[in-house]
Amino acid sequence: MPNTPCPCHSKKSYTSCCEQLHQGIPAKTAEQLMRSRYSAYVLKRDNYLQQSWHDSTCPNSIGFDPDTQWLGLRILNTAKGKQGDTRGRVKFIARYKINGKAHRLEEDSEFIFENGHWYYVNPTSS
Repeated sequence: MPNTPCPCHSKKSYTSCCEQLHQGIPAKTAEQLMRSRYSAYVLKRDNYLQQSWHDSTCPNSIGFDPDTQWLGLRILNTAKGKQGDTRGRVKFIARYKINGKAHRLEEDSEFIFENGHWYYVNPTSS
């Protein structure tokens, strides 16, 4: 399935985008980690979500609602989070449906770079 579009809507194939991160290659930027985490929600990869979540805020388990259908991700803004940075923020909108009803999650997320890896920390207050 090398031509399957990536769930993160990067316009790349899954194999050349988020799959590499899901298989253990570290994200180069906070945005890349954000996209891979969105794809992990779509694909229900709880192990990846927990591994990419900072220990200080990571929940004990990830609960997936079986009725959730993820529809799309749009990155609104990034602040820092590039190679060489130790912190970054990514503002995004994720659209989804639950039992046919449309929802959207708008979040400004904080990321931290430690020990050669980017980690999701939590949503920030705007």
